[in-house]
Amino acid sequence: MLKNNLILRNPLRLTGHETEDIIPEGGFGAVLARAGVGKTAFLVQLALNSLLRDNKVLHVSLNDPVKKVCLWYEEVLRNIANQYNVKQIDQLWETILPNRFIMTFKVEGFSVPKLEERLTDLTEQDIFFPRMILVDGFPFDEIARKSLSDLKTLAQNNSIRVWFAVRTHRHEKPGIDGMPPPFLAVADLFEVALQLQPVEKEIRVRALKGETAPADHPVLILDPSTMLIKDKSGATSL
Repeated sequence: MLKNNLILRNPLRLTGHETEDIIPEGGFGAVLARAGVGKTAFLVQLALNSLLRDNKVLHVSLNDPVKKVCLWYEEVLRNIANQYNVKQIDQLWETILPNRFIMTFKVEGFSVPKLEERLTDLTEQDIFFPRMILVDGFPFDEIARKSLSDLKTLAQNNSIRVWFAVRTHRHEKPGIDGMPPPFLAVADLFEVALQLQPVEKEIRVRALKGETAPADHPVLILDPSTMLIKDKSGATSL
């Protein structure tokens, strides 16, 4: 019952979607924001929702060690427990933890062939078969397109949804449809792009690409104090 209740607070449900299927199998989604605005926290909430649905999630970090990534999950879970006065959160976490696998690379040492090799090691030994991959720290520079195209092929061949955290910069002037460079150069590879946009004391979740919620749907914000997604009415999601 607790698991089902938390699934109903799925952040993507608040964007007008019933599940994380906002992107198709083999599809790409992006969460764009400046440094420190909440990209990783958003990805962790997407991961937790998928884990609660008994899907396996591979979290690939190109910046942080495994211990720091684990702390992100623990912090988000702690905030959820505090928000809803959940007493059994530790027990629930133990049941879904086997569905998560963390993989780290140095940015300069990351490549799609290396990721595919490590993923193959896991799958061929029946250790782990991810249905979702989160990539945090991927450099969206002028040479990113080849790697992203290769990763898209890998995702499509294995029916895996992939979400990226995309770092933007204050000085960058938005291009077409408000998309910041250099993401604009690879935007065609993505089915969905969501931007975390600071507005006064709020962090608003804005859809740059993909299906959007109905016009009368509540505006989504990322609570700066808890990094949990909620609508303007104050209803907080997972």
